[in-house]
Amino acid sequence: MANFLPVDEQLDLLQKGAAEIIRVSDLRERLEKSRQTGTPLRVKAGFDPTAPDLHLGHTVLMRKLKHFQDLGHQVIFLVGDYTSLIGDPTGRSATRKPLTREQIDENAKTYTDQVFRILDRDKTEVRFNSEWLGKLTFEDIIRLAAKFTVSQMLERAEFHARFQNEQPISLHEMLYPLAQGYDSVALKADVELGGTDQKFNLLAGRELQRDFGQLPQIVLMTPIIEGLDGVQKMSKSLNNAIGIHEPAQEMYGKLMSINDELMWRYWTLLTDLRQSEIDQMQADVASGVLHPMEAKKRLARAIVGGFHSEEAARAADENWAKQFQQKSDDVEGLEEVQIAPADLGYSAEHAAIRVDKLLVRLGLADSGTDANRKLKQGSVRIDGTASAEPHLSLERMPARLTVRVGKRAKVAVLE
Repeated sequence: MANFLPVDEQLDLLQKGAAEIIRVSDLRERLEKSRQTGTPLRVKAGFDPTAPDLHLGHTVLMRKLKHFQDLGHQVIFLVGDYTSLIGDPTGRSATRKPLTREQIDENAKTYTDQVFRILDRDKTEVRFNSEWLGKLTFEDIIRLAAKFTVSQMLERAEFHARFQNEQPISLHEMLYPLAQGYDSVALKADVELGGTDQKFNLLAGRELQRDFGQLPQIVLMTPIIEGLDGVQKMSKSLNNAIGIHEPAQEMYGKLMSINDELMWRYWTLLTDLRQSEIDQMQADVASGVLHPMEAKKRLARAIVGGFHSEEAARAADENWAKQFQQKSDDVEGLEEVQIAPADLGYSAEHAAIRVDKLLVRLGLADSGTDANRKLKQGSVRIDGTASAEPHLSLERMPARLTVRVGKRAKVAVLE
């Protein structure tokens, strides 16, 4: 029989960063019963393998799954290989283009490989919803669909907006919340985790569990995390994301570039520190006991150490200090990017490269306009020397250039 921490101690970790819990009183009651019986809760989170490369924004839910796991509960990492055939309409103003089975299978493999950088492989139950959804007959689907009305479906924000704007809503999209809800029935979930944008789907699971005679699951929703700009949600397409496979030095540098307000959001949503410990650290910063720079460096070490190693985090910390606090360019572990010199305007006759193109190719500027603005601001350094000119002369090829913009740096390999 498992031994669980007192419920208040569990809730200190589980409520951290939660945007909404339906309902906290039910979660407390379920945790009390779990503690009395020694039976772990079954905690589920589903992930449709629609994109193969994860960033820190994707890990917020995985981190909350880990918190349940660390407390001794049974977590279920559900791969939505069947729901991917429909495509989640959440946040979509148009029907998703369906993925092929080959794309789904390849993405699913990538997802399961990546999730165990956070969860314990030996303690995680990995399931695929094709296991039960693939066995439903047409009669089963009709009976499932009969449990919801069209008017209920049109209450969903995405469907309501598309209906009002006379945009198409495909019938198969309305099956998505039914499928996700049935996942909870099949897994007998006590708790389901999801983002705030998933509320409609999560509540569908509660309704279906009631219909099937099960105790309705508790719904715990996490917020959508902002990217490096502190404004828009983290997204690779917005160039404000931190990929979980990025080199340690690059990851560390990006984390050190965020503002102080966002730092506390990241402490809450991207680490395993309890909320009471974060509150104490924030109080120490407010009172002057702890410098905010040190708090941010602790955050960067914690996140980099989790995805790489403690040794890699220490090395990244030391290199960052050399680069930005000691103004040294003797830095190891920077991401290297190979670039064809001709792509930067270099030729035998014109032995110089365009710096704006260099910054864009390195991912240190969003566009040529952004690059030129950074040059004018004096925030660009190449091989330790401030650069404000649009062109950089090079005496020979191949060449290696350490390029720094603000608090981020990379190495350009030109050959």
